[in-house]
Amino acid sequence: MATRTTETTVTFRRSFDLTAIEERQPAGTYRLVIDEDEILGVSFLAYRRTATMLQTPALSSRGPVQSHLVDRADLEAALEADRKTEADL
Repeated sequence: MATRTTETTVTFRRSFDLTAIEERQPAGTYRLVIDEDEILGVSFLAYRRTATMLQTPALSSRGPVQSHLVDRADLEAALEADRKTEADL
């Protein structure tokens, strides 16, 4: 089974909370790492997400980096809340 890893960044304009991370995180740009496994036995190339990891602290911050396994829906909800907050300004 083939696994692929995609790295990207997400930016929060305000501090945010995620269930998987104990402390509130400051606004900033964070590295997001997504692991996906190939789905075998189908007639087309397809992948299933197996892990979503957010690295802290923010890229603009100095110090050690930690990877946190986060829930995809929780992360998307936090990003959406951040966008709504920005739109309200």
